[in-house]
Amino acid sequence: MTSSVILSGRQVRSFWHAARRNNRHSGGAFSVVGQQQRLLPPLFSSAPHGAGATVAQQPLSQYYLNHPSFSTTAPDGDKAAPPDGLNAKVIDTRDNNQQPNTTNNNNTAPPNNNSHISHLAELSKARLSALVVSTTAFGFLAAGPTALAFTSLPTFAAASIGTALCASSAATFNQIIEVERDRQMKRTGNRPLVTGEVTKEVAVGLGCLTGASGGLMLGLGTDPITTMLGIGNIGLYAGLYTYLKPRSEINTWVGAVVGAIPPVMGWTAAGGSPMDAEALLLGSTLFLWQFPHFFALNWMYRADYKRGGFAMVAVNDPDGDRTAGLIKRYGLYLASLPFLSTALEVTSPMFAVDAGILLNGYALHVASKFDKERSNANARKVFLTSLWYLPCVMMLFLIHSRRWHEEVTDDEGVVDNASLLVKMQKLMNEIQTKGRDLCMHEAIASNDVGIWVGNESNKTAIDGSKCPITLGKAAAENASSSIAAKEKIELKQESSQDEEFESKVNEN
Repeated sequence: MTSSVILSGRQVRSFWHAARRNNRHSGGAFSVVGQQQRLLPPLFSSAPHGAGATVAQQPLSQYYLNHPSFSTTAPDGDKAAPPDGLNAKVIDTRDNNQQPNTTNNNNTAPPNNNSHISHLAELSKARLSALVVSTTAFGFLAAGPTALAFTSLPTFAAASIGTALCASSAATFNQIIEVERDRQMKRTGNRPLVTGEVTKEVAVGLGCLTGASGGLMLGLGTDPITTMLGIGNIGLYAGLYTYLKPRSEINTWVGAVVGAIPPVMGWTAAGGSPMDAEALLLGSTLFLWQFPHFFALNWMYRADYKRGGFAMVAVNDPDGDRTAGLIKRYGLYLASLPFLSTALEVTSPMFAVDAGILLNGYALHVASKFDKERSNANARKVFLTSLWYLPCVMMLFLIHSRRWHEEVTDDEGVVDNASLLVKMQKLMNEIQTKGRDLCMHEAIASNDVGIWVGNESNKTAIDGSKCPITLGKAAAENASSSIAAKEKIELKQESSQDEEFESKVNEN
């Protein structure tokens, strides 16, 4: 006779991880029957709550309900029996005469080094650190080839790796502080500190090591401003942000500041000032981008955040009115940055078209769908859109940056890496050229594409030269030519005046 209990897919996965952590197994085999067939490892040999009873001495369903890794939570947060109709069933297939193994198995397999590495990577949030590195590299490359000619590849490496180590340190300390809250959440229930795969002492050591080595690398390889920003961000994330998460909704805004600092660090490491227009635009882009990203994430996991006791906007917004409003509002703020960047002459006008109209237009469309229907599916679309939006806007910024159209000079022999910079600049120009070939207004302006309005008997061709973007570019070119001609005349006049003055001095 077999005993069985209905489990959800998440509960099956939770038990799977729990069973992997235990070196003492009974001899039985347990299988999952449902939408997907999979094998589970044998059950633990002893009762989970230290009652002294073995698995064979208690009903299987009671074992599962008592096991700390298994929980069926009702909407009010109380434990409930598994409801009918869930998608998995665990069946005890042991022979009735088979007794559980209650002895320790000393012949267990040696620890897997790869699993230790994966646990440490999860503890330091390696994927988040990779995102931080990409934004730091973005800020560094935004300085353009002329500025980069005065720096070196080791500086770039020091800025990227140092920032990643600081981000890892902050994430590790964050998980150390929040381990009990993470234990209450399904989304974070399998983190290595929660499961016991990594001890608190090891986590503290990892946080101190990555923080110290990150600060040291930034200090030796970059400049004091970049170093202070990196070390300060550890304190801001692991300190103020983590402290505010269970206490105030403002934690999201503090976390957005943390995310806005890495691109500024890349900019300052390349020799720029944190008050430059480019640095402010880069930081603002990352700051504003985080609100649609995290508000959508908060909405999808609002019940989980409530169980963990975190003060998120979505937790206190059952109807989603505030969440939807904030996503749209910050989406509009984000959409204005490409136009501001163009107005400040940091980027070309096409950045306003590509990023300001096309890219942000779609992002705002997705945000509007969530506003009309506050479902998890629409929130997920906002979240997923934010994931590909960021690399796209960073690449477009670099492609349309005016700094990447400057010539790389070899004054005073500062361009040891000039060949690499020239190759990167050529790549940017090639991408821009291909973009112009695909751009509708460029095709119309060059008369490669003919567009008419009206019917067959009375149709009028659209004059490509009247395209607003083409007119703007032509006006800018004319203005530049006029300024250059005027400066040339002034220089000639000054030169003639200097010659007259020198001739008079010589005569006297």
